[in-house]
Amino acid sequence: MGFGGMLEQTPKLDPGVVGSTSEQEYNKKSSSYHLHEFSGSKKRLLDEEFEEEEEDRGKRKKLLQQHATPDVKNIQEHLDVDNYDGHRRDPISILDWLNSDAAISCLVRLSRSDYGIVASVNHAFQSMIRSGEVYRLRRQQGFTEHWVYFSCSALEWEAYDPYRGHWIMVPKMPPSPTDSFTFSDKESLAVGTELLVFGREMNSYVVLKYSILTNSWSPGVVMNSPRCLFGSASLGEKAIVAGGTNGHTTLCSAELYNSETLTWETLPPMNRARKMCSGIFMNGKFYVIGGMTNGNEVLTCGEEFDLKRRSWRLIPNMSAGLNGANGSPPLVAVVNNELYAAHYADKEVMKYNKENNTWSTLGKLPERYFSMNGWGLAFRACGEHLIVIGGQRGSHGGMVELNSWVPNGGPPKWNVIASKRLGSFVFNCAVMGC
Repeated sequence: MGFGGMLEQTPKLDPGVVGSTSEQEYNKKSSSYHLHEFSGSKKRLLDEEFEEEEEDRGKRKKLLQQHATPDVKNIQEHLDVDNYDGHRRDPISILDWLNSDAAISCLVRLSRSDYGIVASVNHAFQSMIRSGEVYRLRRQQGFTEHWVYFSCSALEWEAYDPYRGHWIMVPKMPPSPTDSFTFSDKESLAVGTELLVFGREMNSYVVLKYSILTNSWSPGVVMNSPRCLFGSASLGEKAIVAGGTNGHTTLCSAELYNSETLTWETLPPMNRARKMCSGIFMNGKFYVIGGMTNGNEVLTCGEEFDLKRRSWRLIPNMSAGLNGANGSPPLVAVVNNELYAAHYADKEVMKYNKENNTWSTLGKLPERYFSMNGWGLAFRACGEHLIVIGGQRGSHGGMVELNSWVPNGGPPKWNVIASKRLGSFVFNCAVMGC
């Protein structure tokens, strides 16, 4: 089943909940707005709905589509000096409309893919887009589109828009002065409108930041306690990293990054030091899953961080069997506050039961991919979809496939939504929702 042509309305992180004791609530909004393509682009497919709520959502969708939902053509019609009957439009009325709440409402509801064209309409729109203000408004109003970013070579990244089904060009990362960063192990994290890539340059740690606002790479802000091989996850404009290693020591420390203020905040330490772990957000809390100790003992316990209470809770056997000593960190993803895992050894998809702390098998992963004990395979949440990105070995350098499935309680039914000749190994992957 394909991705839709609608913007999702998603839960928002209360700006006051991180670093405070204020109440945090998540209001799942399922409203979507119908968008039309412009200038000969392919018609966008409709979003998949939850099967158990299909009838209810269908009714709400019809109601929403009765409203005047904007697209680029509608904006351009407002800007045309000559209207449909040949009379000239008052230039003052055009300026009034461009600065009106209605125009801003149109801008917020447009697809991210349209912003390049809309930025050329006038300076006000250009400023809103390039300053990030439009993304802040989208976040406040719950509009989100998820694009997939991944790397199959040392300094090159690819981006894919699953809503419109096309690839986006990402500039090549700047070269490393000594090649140390180029060939070092890297971690990646998408937060807000940024893609952060963490690595090492000789004896120091380096962070490079790709911004969709400028379509360029620049130096990022280094953590208070720099590290690699950590677990991480993001929610809106904030992200948390936990564990990892600083070279010789496995860490129990954690930090919170705010992409709006470009700052790192040190959080209370975990109960167990761990590296090569995974991180997720679920039900408004941050979880660290699996990993290894300083002596390379595989950890099966997880930890839950309550952002309101600012405390950690140990969860025994949360990741039992998901990773081994020679395998990748647990391949986990959260869709609609449900936790899923890719068991790379058995090539199966599993679902976590929160009540009894157990895993159940749902079915198989896509058959055609190449991985080495989980390395080289990406398993991510992308809106309401689970995404598996993997390469295939071939005579011409390999092909990467993107497979998608909307969890519905039954066995997985994977659909190939894109493929590209890039290589057979996925080094890093992150999903940016904004």
